[in-house]
Amino acid sequence: MNIRLGWRLARLILHLLQGLATCALVFPWAGARLREGLVRRWSARLLRICRVEVERQSGAAALRHALIVSNHISWLDIFVINSLHPCRFVAKAEIRAWPVLGWLVAQAGTVFIARGSRRDLRHIFKGLVDALAQHQRVAFFPEGTTASQGNLLPFHANLFEAAIDAKAPVQPVALAYVDRSGGWHPAVDYTGETTFVDSILRIIGGEPVIARVSCLAPIEGAGAHRRELAQAAHAAIAAALGVVESAE
Repeated sequence: MNIRLGWRLARLILHLLQGLATCALVFPWAGARLREGLVRRWSARLLRICRVEVERQSGAAALRHALIVSNHISWLDIFVINSLHPCRFVAKAEIRAWPVLGWLVAQAGTVFIARGSRRDLRHIFKGLVDALAQHQRVAFFPEGTTASQGNLLPFHANLFEAAIDAKAPVQPVALAYVDRSGGWHPAVDYTGETTFVDSILRIIGGEPVIARVSCLAPIEGAGAHRRELAQAAHAAIAAALGVVESAE
């Protein structure tokens, strides 16, 4: 390990420890607004340490109250979105097993769902509807897993029903990670046999990353059908990324 990589890794570890302390000592008594501010600043600093620069692309304004849906590429996705617009995330249960970061995203309000668990799905669905009814911003990755850049998997429609029940809009968000020449960044994909630790080392040891975030036009949830919402969100993100839509 070279000195530069070792220094970045040491900074990352110190930042994770600071996050653990904040969650243990501050979050128990902090109000929602303070927690959001802490999550936003902590996420932004994590990205800076990893040399990930976030660029907002032109598009729609981010809604304060919406069901946010995004394509899923990397463990970075949660922190990129939270660095701009903190959300209560629904994520796959495997994320809870991430070393340290899994616990931190749980403390930030992430809800984990086990693959194929109908019981989890019913419980989480009710929580989503309640959160949206309280005018919170909640988010999930409807592909259900990460995909390599340039690909967009079909969207699972189940959780879109929460926007319909809560009469809340759905706002698609398109994420892309590029290098300085504008091409897909080779270190960011988190697929196949890549481990969480391998991914971190590839990112902090590689060239700087530019994370492009596009908030797209909201889709009205009231009176819609969940499959229509899923298809409309999928089409919007595919168009923003310039990728071919995968058939269901």
